Amino acid sequence: MGRCRVAAGTVSGWQSVVLKNDELRVVVLPDKGAEIHQIVDLRSGTPILFEAPWGLRPPGAPPLPGSGSDPFMWNYAGGWQELFPSVNDECTYRGRRIPFHGEVASLPWEHEVLHGGGGEARVRFSNRATGSPFLLERVLRLVEGEATLFVEEEVRNESAEDAHFVWGQHCVVGPPFLEPGCRLEIPAHTIVTSTVLFEPETARLEPGRREPWPLAPLRAGGTVDLRDIPGPETGSHDDLYVTDLDAGWLEVSNPRLELTFRLEWEHGLFGWIVLWQPYGGAVAQPLSGSYALGIEPWSSMLDLERAVAAGTAVELAAGASLTTSLHAQLRHGS
Repeated sequence: MGRCRVAAGTVSGWQSVVLKNDELRVVVLPDKGAEIHQIVDLRSGTPILFEAPWGLRPPGAPPLPGSGSDPFMWNYAGGWQELFPSVNDECTYRGRRIPFHGEVASLPWEHEVLHGGGGEARVRFSNRATGSPFLLERVLRLVEGEATLFVEEEVRNESAEDAHFVWGQHCVVGPPFLEPGCRLEIPAHTIVTSTVLFEPETARLEPGRREPWPLAPLRAGGTVDLRDIPGPETGSHDDLYVTDLDAGWLEVSNPRLELTFRLEWEHGLFGWIVLWQPYGGAVAQPLSGSYALGIEPWSSMLDLERAVAAGTAVELAAGASLTTSLHAQLRHGS
């Protein structure tokens, strides 16, 4: 009981690496940005991360309808991706184009099993983005008897000049864990609503506003408490930012299941949280039909080009490295 293991498998034709103990099953797709495709609570059999209703397409499949020129969206199917060296819009950095949500989530990563059994399961994933000076490493670890996924990360500037980046964790939860009555808790002070509406016909939040957490202004008047998670019958689709954090954590709890998903990180690095809220109102392809909640720590709300101009990008000296850690934990009980 409680022993950890690492196994190889496939998901829709994609090579997978599976880390498992008696509490969690974590499925990673190395050739698809080393995305964390699934986190499953083994006590209840409940998947935590969003699994898109259109499903994961096999390698080489045509891009999803409506995904345009964004490689990130060509085969997006939910889960938890790494966004690096940029987030948000396509941009230019030192004459090089960087696509929407960066590059590494759309590239294959190398991987190495560091410990494959007994009291620990530990796998290292690494990537060098094409044309980027950075080496990015992510070590995923489970330990015996704990319902916690430990994530240890390092970015290293291998070039001879200083370079900038913006870093994000694109973590999205969904059904059956996410349902009406779930609760979101964040130790934050400020909400910043997006200035651009994804889908004006279904956006419920007033754009371009900066307000105290957790009450967000509604386009129809009044406010909504962002801690209360509605169901897909809400028919809304919004994207907003949360900042001025007292600490780096958030929790999504499901009272009916008596199950809580807690994400923790260093808020000195990831000082913004993106809340993506397709509550049944995502109409345009490829996201049509989504019911999900993005809970995404980012180092800046701006893409790399604009972050450099605003002074919110991270600058890493030539030859230097930066390490950080996160962990995702499941807790049972009310």
